[in-house]
Amino acid sequence: MTVSTTIKGIQDIMRKDAGVDGDAQRIAQLGWMLFLKIFDDREKEYELSEDGYKSVIPSRFRWRNWAADPEGVTGDELLDFVNNDMFRKLKSLTIGPKSDPRGHVVREVFEDAYNYMKSGTLMRQVINKLNEVDFNDSKDRHLFGDIYEKILKDLQSAGNAGEFYTPRAVTQFIVDMVDPQLDESILDPACGTGGFLTCAIEHVRGKYVNSAADEKKLQKAIAGVEKKPMPHLLCVTNMLLHDIRVPSRVRHDNTLARPLRDWGQKERVKVVVTNPPFGGMEEDGVETNFPTNFRTRETADLFLVLIMQILQPKGRCGMVLPDGSLFGEGVKTRIKEKLLSECNLHTIVRLPNGVFNPYTGIKTNLLFFTKGEPTKHIWYFEHPYPEGYKSYSKTKPIRIEEFDLEKKWWTKRKESEHAWKVSAQDVADNGYNLDIKNPNTKEEGPGDPVELLKEYQDLLKQIEKTRNALRDQLDEALSRKS
Repeated sequence: MTVSTTIKGIQDIMRKDAGVDGDAQRIAQLGWMLFLKIFDDREKEYELSEDGYKSVIPSRFRWRNWAADPEGVTGDELLDFVNNDMFRKLKSLTIGPKSDPRGHVVREVFEDAYNYMKSGTLMRQVINKLNEVDFNDSKDRHLFGDIYEKILKDLQSAGNAGEFYTPRAVTQFIVDMVDPQLDESILDPACGTGGFLTCAIEHVRGKYVNSAADEKKLQKAIAGVEKKPMPHLLCVTNMLLHDIRVPSRVRHDNTLARPLRDWGQKERVKVVVTNPPFGGMEEDGVETNFPTNFRTRETADLFLVLIMQILQPKGRCGMVLPDGSLFGEGVKTRIKEKLLSECNLHTIVRLPNGVFNPYTGIKTNLLFFTKGEPTKHIWYFEHPYPEGYKSYSKTKPIRIEEFDLEKKWWTKRKESEHAWKVSAQDVADNGYNLDIKNPNTKEEGPGDPVELLKEYQDLLKQIEKTRNALRDQLDEALSRKS
């Protein structure tokens, strides 16, 4: 039986359970079960590779001891064990200062996890299906990795959960262009389910890891923070799938809840790749962690200020920002002035409508900057739709191959129908408005409101002038008759 058939079977079983309501709960339910199964499979490897390895999970709660036997505990007995025994214990694991950091990972995963299933019989069926996958088998793990990506993408149609998923093509392109190196610390301060981190792992492994020592460096380089419990759980599981042995540097926390001044030099990072939440507001009080000039409750703007703070000198960032952050005034203007004075904002890739459909139709941009030197000029690249497309959709998402245009242009830049350059001085003179349209293409929409108003006023003047001339001619003709 194939891995894809197994996962489809699991989803079909969950749909029968009265306690699991909708895609978001189904994915959350599958999340903690997958975590325990994958963690147990990885522990089999740790027991072979680490002398004296001892599991951080108490013996009776290890997957192998309650779930692996297809004829094992089921029905009400299984529900009672999961709800009243295992969950209570894993939520309150004792963690000491010298404890194995894997224990902290397990406790963080289960702190806000929940068993939605009401039928212990159906839960046993799901468990038995999961046991068909061997996560120590490279083929199974690779196939499941592809399926897991699709599971995370399903979050797009699960209400607000859609904010956790950034299209794979976007994460991969950003990571490819930022090009994190082996010895560089890599952070996503709003990591969601781990899309940017997994791309970074694959990128560094594929280009720079050539030995066990190199792999050890990579293991220590990856870090992320996620505010919400479900995407954090899914991200930690994603890290295990991508062979991060101890994903303790993926924390369940709110990066913005910490005063900006408290970020010390030792915590600064070399690379940030991220898609901070946009279109929403932070809870009251979070903005007070930031200097007065930059206080706002708009999440994306706060993250931009944070990133400028936590990057090391010559540190690099690739991030997603909505159009509103480019043309907004007030606090947004001051943030953009800080960005251009302290960082080299060398590239803005303007994405068309629909990249984040069906979650949101907001137009977005990819910003690339380096900390430590002011911006002299900004290159813009307008990403076109593929031929025949008028928008993207769930069935027709943006693809990594489309970014070949940008990649070909990246190192040998020149103006074209898609690319143009603007001086930082011109941006400053225009009130730090970064929402600069492509001057090399005709405007297909109704046009710029300011320009339209000017044209309308000119037209009114021309009409008035014509009316006056006609009136003068009529008066002259009437005077002649009289």
